Amino acid sequence: MLGNTFGRAFRITTSGESYAGGFRKNPAIPQELYGGQMVIIDGVPPGLKITAQAIHEELDKRRPGLTSVSTPRKEADRVYIFSGVMEDDLSTGAPVGMIIPNSDIEDVHIRQHKENKNLVRPGQASYTYYKKYGRYYDWAGAGRASARETVARVAGGAVAKLILDKMGIDVIAYVVESHGIKAAPVTYETAKANYRKNELNCPDLHKAQEMIEDLEKVKAANDSCGGIVEVVAVGVPAGLGEPVFDKLSATIAHAMMSIGGVKGIEFGEGFKHAAMTGSQSNDTPYFDEETGKIRFRTNRAGGLLGGISNGEEIRLRIACKPTPTILQQQSTVDITKRKSIDHVFASRSDPTICARIYPVCEAMMRIALLDAIYMAEGYKSISSVIDPGWDKL
Repeated sequence: MLGNTFGRAFRITTSGESYAGGFRKNPAIPQELYGGQMVIIDGVPPGLKITAQAIHEELDKRRPGLTSVSTPRKEADRVYIFSGVMEDDLSTGAPVGMIIPNSDIEDVHIRQHKENKNLVRPGQASYTYYKKYGRYYDWAGAGRASARETVARVAGGAVAKLILDKMGIDVIAYVVESHGIKAAPVTYETAKANYRKNELNCPDLHKAQEMIEDLEKVKAANDSCGGIVEVVAVGVPAGLGEPVFDKLSATIAHAMMSIGGVKGIEFGEGFKHAAMTGSQSNDTPYFDEETGKIRFRTNRAGGLLGGISNGEEIRLRIACKPTPTILQQQSTVDITKRKSIDHVFASRSDPTICARIYPVCEAMMRIALLDAIYMAEGYKSISSVIDPGWDKL
């Protein structure tokens, strides 16, 4: 399997599957080493304090089994830092390695998945994984296509957060729509003030309650629903992004679209630009006497021009599809019998992925931004050697 690394200068490499370790239970092996998720983080500077507690604070945002609008699967999501950190929890400059064991991989659940391993799960990657990896594909809980994979991303993003915090760059994500129920427009300040004040992490507290009540009804009907998550990054300097193919917008889109269940992305006003005139779409600049910087009176572009950050907050939204595994009878195909059948797939799944995907969005945004900063600062340092005043108008 290829494509398990994201980033160039600051980058993460992940491994692990939904039920990794479920087939290696052995009294001779510590339970923490049966299997789980792993992440290797390259590009961590020396002297950064990295504690398990700091990682856990991020992992707890997406930990399953904590609310009525998430899967009943119970995972401890305890992280073990096993390389790249020495005395006083300080990084050495070497790659930082972490492991998050799978702790809820009971045989009864593995048997449920084994009984269905020859059936194509509607809306899931079982068929495409089968076509790619043949009879060896991982059928247990969707394998690497499972949302369980994202815990390693969040651990990597937690390290990026430790660095970005020192730069004054903040990233926050939250739900703005669920099953067609829309929150009022959310400012960064409102999002911070109401962060995680409800099970869905919707800053519009009134609409959040309506969303949760609707989700309970959807769940009771053994169904699921989709929604929209908004991501905002503030304090991002202007000039990040590498034309032409590595625009910051393209890198962020890559980061977000790599998350399972994400079906669309838009920056700023996004698709609304298609109905605007140029005078309506353009963000007009002005000189801010107080900061001595060029600013923009509006931010319809979402903080990006030519794919490069312009110094305003970066704002985007992602569309999440409904969780594909639902406890309803659906039409499917038995691969071995080459026959169409009807089947109910028994599984522990979320009625919505929105309630736990927002920390994954935060993590991937942080990784993408920090990687872009590394690239920009490297370019800038060489340019300054050639002409110390190259970036002064």
